[in-house]
Amino acid sequence: MRLIYNLLFAFFFLLASPYYFLKMWRRGNWRRGFGERFGRYGKQVRHAVTNRQVLWLHAVSVGEVNLCLQLLKALEDRLPNVKLVVSTTTSTGMGELEKRLPSRILKVYYPVDLPWCVRRALAALRPEAVVLVEAEIWPNFLWKAQALGIPLFLANARLSERSYRGYKLVSFLFGPLFRAFAGIGCQNEADARRLRELGACPAAVRVVGNMKYDAARLDDHRQLDVPSMFRQLGVPADAKIIVAGSTHDGEEGLLAQTFKRLRENCPNLFLVVAPRHFERARAAGQDIAAQGVKAVFRTELTSQAQYQPGEVDCLVVNTTGELRFFYAQADVVFVGKSLTAEGGQNPLEPAALGKAIVFGPNMQNFAAISRLLVDRGGAVMVRDAEELRTALGGLLADEQRRWQTGRQARAVVEENLGAVERTAAMIAETLARRGIFVSQPT
Repeated sequence: MRLIYNLLFAFFFLLASPYYFLKMWRRGNWRRGFGERFGRYGKQVRHAVTNRQVLWLHAVSVGEVNLCLQLLKALEDRLPNVKLVVSTTTSTGMGELEKRLPSRILKVYYPVDLPWCVRRALAALRPEAVVLVEAEIWPNFLWKAQALGIPLFLANARLSERSYRGYKLVSFLFGPLFRAFAGIGCQNEADARRLRELGACPAAVRVVGNMKYDAARLDDHRQLDVPSMFRQLGVPADAKIIVAGSTHDGEEGLLAQTFKRLRENCPNLFLVVAPRHFERARAAGQDIAAQGVKAVFRTELTSQAQYQPGEVDCLVVNTTGELRFFYAQADVVFVGKSLTAEGGQNPLEPAALGKAIVFGPNMQNFAAISRLLVDRGGAVMVRDAEELRTALGGLLADEQRRWQTGRQARAVVEENLGAVERTAAMIAETLARRGIFVSQPT
């Protein structure tokens, strides 16, 4: 079985490598830590973990990094003498780790799931335990960790019905892997049931809630003066602001069309668009300009840049890690990847800020969250471009409705906090029972 998996993985890895290398090149800074992706950690990394007890947390990309930051804080309180190592897969995820974590926490890239890469990585870092934060299940990594007797944890576990069926088809491979976890923190009982059915040890599975609610309230001590940017752009002080976050291909042009129609009744309207992947920003700007909407890019806003009122209609945010600052200035928020693509993006960050939220029908990756927000009146789900225009127009025209929608959205977040603390307690208590770390709950 392992031989078949490794042969297939190597084949598809080689086949897909040109695509992924091109993607890395477009995102930039791909040389930093390139060897780490193959388990080659330098002397500085090895020195940092020498004679230390290491707890390794893995966060795939930016979304998981936001969860990981909260979990790290909770674990540091309980395990103050442990060396924390955080890995990520993407350069954007690494950028967030480097911006938002202190130097005492080691940041590395996660190894490709080839046997020799995984073996080198584990030998270099020598973790006492590994926590995967909403991570994919990579067999070689889990097999090797299990062989070394390293306890494994899965935090904020979510398993859709579609994923469950996929894992079930290859249960001969994934059943033993799920049984390897010493602790699994699930978002809800449905996820817990599916994981138990796939082979996870019932005693290891706990329903702790969704860490995304806690991550939405993540304290960020950085500052970004968005109002000053708006003044540079000539945006009137009384302008209404639509912020479209994490948009995908096709949505930017649609939003520009909608913006033009809405401005007929709301002339002081301004649009902010933040593509999910910043390397798409140029194409997104072209789609917006094709609709006759005048846009500038966030990176063009130098201290010398100054625009006259009416000269710019839209700001395209082609940076990472700044979306929450624009959300804070929004009157209405549109959550992307929900109209022209499937999956959706996280609506909890604008919800925590008390913003009125609109998204499309394709919120599969946040189904429970989006359903709760809609049911509680904290968000509006639309089916198409026409409904999007109606929903945005109604919220822009009615200040009381905007306030009430935002208030309900924030209430949903407030009522579902605590998953991070429960997850940290699960990890620390399980390790303490095994005599690995000393648990020091606060």
